Amino acid sequence: MATRKTFTDSDTADEAVRATCDDATTCKRFATSKGYWKDPYIQYFTRSPGERKAPEINRGYYARVQGVNHLLNTFIKKANCDCQVINLGAGLDTTFWRLKDENSLPRKFFEVDFPTVVARKIHNIKTKPPLSKPIIETHSTDSLLLDAHSLDSDRYCIIGADLRDVSNLDEKLKKFQLNPELPTLFLSECVLVYMTPSQSSNLVHWAAETFHTAMFINYQQVNMSDRFGQVMIENLQRRNCSLAGVETCQSLDSQTEWFLKTGWEHADALDMMTIYSLLPQEDIARIEKLEFLDEKELLQQLLQHYSICWATKDKLKLGLSQLTF
Repeated sequence: MATRKTFTDSDTADEAVRATCDDATTCKRFATSKGYWKDPYIQYFTRSPGERKAPEINRGYYARVQGVNHLLNTFIKKANCDCQVINLGAGLDTTFWRLKDENSLPRKFFEVDFPTVVARKIHNIKTKPPLSKPIIETHSTDSLLLDAHSLDSDRYCIIGADLRDVSNLDEKLKKFQLNPELPTLFLSECVLVYMTPSQSSNLVHWAAETFHTAMFINYQQVNMSDRFGQVMIENLQRRNCSLAGVETCQSLDSQTEWFLKTGWEHADALDMMTIYSLLPQEDIARIEKLEFLDEKELLQQLLQHYSICWATKDKLKLGLSQLTF
C-alpha cells in the first residue's frame, strides 16, 4: 500500500507541475492580446486570451519575457548563431519561431519537457501550418523524424524526457545530435524549483561538466522566506504544487553560490524589480500606459520575489562573463 500511495502522490505532484505550463501560456496570451509584446505564435497553443489577468501579472510576465530574451539574444549574437539552445521544461514556449523570424536561429534549438506536454505540442505543430512551416523551411530533407514523444529536424528538436533522470536526458539529446563542442545556452523558467535540490544540482552539474562554453539562464522565485514568499508557497500548495527546491532560492546570493558550487565559473543574479528598471525605458513607458495599475506596491513585491540568475563557462573566450543588463 505504501508504494502505491507514493506513486500516486508523485503522479499528482507532476500533474500539478504540468498544469503550470498552461498557466504560463494563458498569461502570456492575455498579455500579448493587450499589446505588452508581440507573439504571433502563442495563439496556436491556447484557444483564447481567457479571463482578464491583473495588470501587475501582465507587467510581471513582460519583465520575465524581456529579461530572458535579452540574455538569450545577447548570447546568440556573441556566438554569431554558431551555438545551440536547450530549453529545459520548455512547455508551449514559442522562442524558436521568434528567432526564425528574426534570422537569429542557433545551429539547433532543443526543447525538453514531460512526454505528455511534448505530445501535445507536437500535435499543435503537426496541425497548425504557421508552426510546422518554419520547421520544414529550415530542414534539408523531405522527411522529419517524428514519433509520439519527439520531433527532430535540422534546426529544431523537441524531446519528451524527465529532467530528474540526467543520464536518460543526456542519452536522448546526444541521439538527436547535441554537440558538446558548440557554445550552448540552457534556459529554464520556473522549472528547477519544482525539483529537489539534489535533482536540480545533478542537472546543473551535468550541464557544467558536459559543455566547456555555456550559459545557464534560470528564472525562478527568490526571497521566499519572508511573509510574501510564504503566501506564494501556500497558494501553490493549495493546488498540490510543491516547491521542492525552495531552499535554493532563498536569496540572490544563494542562487549564484549554488551555480558556482555545481561547476560554473561565473554567476550573476538580479531580482525582477531591478531588471524591470534596467529594461529600455521607452518601452516601459509604452507598456505602463496600456493599463492603469492601482497596486504599485503589489507589483514591486511581486517583482522582488522573482529573479533571473545566469551562470557561464567560457573556454572559447566569447566574453560571456560580461553579459548583463
